[in-house]
Amino acid sequence: MQEKNQVTAEENSHVPSTVGTHVSDLNTLVRLAGMIQTRLPANGGDPEQSYVARLLSKGADAILKKVGEESTEVVMAAKDLSHGGDSQSLVNEMADLWFHCLIALAHYGLQPQQVFDELERRVGVSGLEEKALRKVREREKNGD
Repeated sequence: MQEKNQVTAEENSHVPSTVGTHVSDLNTLVRLAGMIQTRLPANGGDPEQSYVARLLSKGADAILKKVGEESTEVVMAAKDLSHGGDSQSLVNEMADLWFHCLIALAHYGLQPQQVFDELERRVGVSGLEEKALRKVREREKNGD
């Protein structure tokens, strides 16, 4: 019998067995995004009481700077791991990056589901093919 939060093997046949298949993992991101939404200034987020509300109140430049910093920390942790460093450090830094990316999405009025939908659209599409299609779309957009 299938667990309530587990994706069926058929739905996940393209996923290696080492990748988690619990819907609760995605629910964690969605719940976190919901919490971030409550910290938006328009929703009464108090910069004196919340790190997220404080960052959101500082605007796009501060949020994007933080995303950039966290991206750099992911790269540094990965490099360290390549030279015998701690894998948990990479996990921690990646969590920080994802968290701050969720804040950026909220700032711009976007939802994680939009990212999930885009990733789903790309499943099974060659990265080279995807890149070529983007170039074609860009040329069409520019009237070339």
